[in-house]
Amino acid sequence: MPKRVLTGTVVSDKTDKTVVVRVERKVKHALYGKIIRRSKKYHAHDEGNVYKEGETVRIEETAPISKLKTWKVIERVDTHKSPETAS
Repeated sequence: MPKRVLTGTVVSDKTDKTVVVRVERKVKHALYGKIIRRSKKYHAHDEGNVYKEGETVRIEETAPISKLKTWKVIERVDTHKSPETAS
């Protein structure tokens, strides 16, 4: 089975070798049809403590590392790239 990969924002980097990543998704309300933002927090493994609060990162599903951690950070997503250099 392929590993899931999600993109989110680091909301906490206070614990050792762990970051908390908030992943947002947009869902249509069942009755009213309005688009609603739903978010979920994931504890992800950060071996070198290199990711800081506010950064956008990609996380990948792994085998359980601890009670809460089943994700690890793959890479930092550069959100400030201009469209012509993104190719």
